[in-house]
Amino acid sequence: MMNPMQLKHTAAVLADVLTFRQPADAVVSAYFRRERKLGRQDRHEIAETVFAAVRHGQKISAVLPRPHNQPRRAALAALVLGRSVNLSALADVADEEDMAFLAEVKARKSEFSGSLNTAAELPQWLIDTMRADGFDDDAVLAFGRSVVQGAPLDVRVNTLKGRRDKILAALQAEGLACSPTPYSPWGIRFADKPALNKHPLFLDGTLEVQDEGSQLLALLTGVKRGQMAVDFCAGAGGKTLAMGAMMHGSGRLYALDVAEKRLANLKPRMVRAGLTNIHPQRIESEHDARIGKLSGKADCVLVDAPCSGLGTLRRNPDLKCRQSADSVAALRAQQHSILQAAARLVQPQGRLVYATCSILPQENEAQIERFLAENPGWQPRDCRLILADNKIDLDTGVYLRLNTAEHGSDAFFAAVLERS
Repeated sequence: MMNPMQLKHTAAVLADVLTFRQPADAVVSAYFRRERKLGRQDRHEIAETVFAAVRHGQKISAVLPRPHNQPRRAALAALVLGRSVNLSALADVADEEDMAFLAEVKARKSEFSGSLNTAAELPQWLIDTMRADGFDDDAVLAFGRSVVQGAPLDVRVNTLKGRRDKILAALQAEGLACSPTPYSPWGIRFADKPALNKHPLFLDGTLEVQDEGSQLLALLTGVKRGQMAVDFCAGAGGKTLAMGAMMHGSGRLYALDVAEKRLANLKPRMVRAGLTNIHPQRIESEHDARIGKLSGKADCVLVDAPCSGLGTLRRNPDLKCRQSADSVAALRAQQHSILQAAARLVQPQGRLVYATCSILPQENEAQIERFLAENPGWQPRDCRLILADNKIDLDTGVYLRLNTAEHGSDAFFAAVLERS
């Protein structure tokens, strides 16, 4: 249970987080680096309450205008609304006025269910955008409710170092609550998010933290031994590593990204995974002249495009307040440009996979429709058939459309295109 010291630190973090000027996880991490005396349990209580405040921000804002200016009250409201703490348990941290405020919060719970903003815990800009993209209010509400809780921990088994069934049995023998992911043949899901960063199977590269949906994106590339492949927006390289394992460490796999820091983080992970076929390369943009040397040579190119990230709200709940209709419009222009540039690298009969972790058709299906209209000679491949070839029973149509409520993963979209 939260004590007065933890509440003080939580309020200090929320005063910054609730301005939404920076990513919430970055603010929390920076604060913990400064406050080195905080113990493990302190950090857990503070982080859980901060993210509960973000997840339940619409309700908190309804009773507490400009909550970043009243971060202590916001923290208390988060304990009640987001962490289901009884008022009686807060007697040591809340004064009489606080308790009166919290009683009002509880009394307004039925009112919250009558408004779409507070019932779905989504800001108005996002509700309007989803409606414009064809979502009815029931679908908006279902989406909001599916992402209001935190995500479980998914990991991918590096098939160069072990088999999932044996690794799963070993983890369960240690007393860890885990199970196979329902779709990815490489995935294991932990119910209670244990700290794995010092586990021997993590340190030796047998396990990599990766959401199941992200694992399926790598699988859709169909990349094989000895081929040349490109991860066009590699980031920290989770899908790059999965593709490298699919290639059995052979061939050439280029990991391209504009962020040097993210690519630098990939290098030690490559070593742990035992992969020597990956070639990280920083580029200035999708128009970088150095990309030209790969033109028409790749068997497969994966484009996990920059996007709104709205499919990852379980992990990054602040995105719903940090994005906007204008930022989504800017991302759409960038997505189109990147997709066009990436397509030039694919050889005849090669494969191009376009993916986002967005729920919005304007970032997904609309981009593919535009690309196909502007680029004759490309045909969509049916994702259902590719998955079935890998003994995965998952039917979301020609395109892969994962949603949290139905599939239990982050929400992802993917289209597989082949060049004639």
